[in-house]
Amino acid sequence: MRHRRRGRKLGRNPKHQRALVRSLACNLLLSERDTDDDNAAKVKGRIVTTLAKAKEVRPFVERCITIARRTLDDQRRADGLLPDAEPQTDQWRSWRQSEGWHEWNQAVAPVLAARRRAIKLLGNKEAVRILFDDVAPRFEDRPGGYTRILRLAQPRLGDGGPQAILEFVGVRDRISTPRSEAPRFEDEPGPPPAEAAVTEQDVASEDVASEDVASEDVASEDVGGDVAEPKATEAKDE
Repeated sequence: MRHRRRGRKLGRNPKHQRALVRSLACNLLLSERDTDDDNAAKVKGRIVTTLAKAKEVRPFVERCITIARRTLDDQRRADGLLPDAEPQTDQWRSWRQSEGWHEWNQAVAPVLAARRRAIKLLGNKEAVRILFDDVAPRFEDRPGGYTRILRLAQPRLGDGGPQAILEFVGVRDRISTPRSEAPRFEDEPGPPPAEAAVTEQDVASEDVASEDVASEDVASEDVGGDVAEPKATEAKDE
């Protein structure tokens, strides 16, 4: 029994599982590069694999993007501390011996640690460079949900396994268009205008108010007549 054992085996041993997930994640990141060779991706930021593999790779890729996204502020602060001098010049050497170099070293330390961690996870320096330079700035204002899985209708040839697309969001998102109005014939009456409806409501409210005032006047006259009659009888008795 596989109780409390999360994840999918994918018909492989644990080492082969980790290598497969790492390879698919690198392929997804490397598809973003601009190359002219025959091995270039047809669509940037997209790979086609089986549904089970896509579900395993997705959390791994999103964790790597989160690691890179958290270092963007530190990278900008470190870039602001760099001097304008070219490397290996006298001004550059004097800056290396000043306090500015120590401040830059402390600012860039989290970025360097994150890059080393990403290299340990992915195992490809080119994929890590694309991750930190191209992919992470794109999702700076997005707290998670960097990829999506689209299931394909056509199964894989050979074993008939269900296929799926794993791609980055933000490029081919669906845009909701406003719903079109239903067509009407020329003889068909349209909806009443808003002004006419408002005026009818005002007229109805005024009629109700006038009826209430009239009923109050009638009631007051009745009450006054009933009270005046006993006074007249008392005067006659006296």
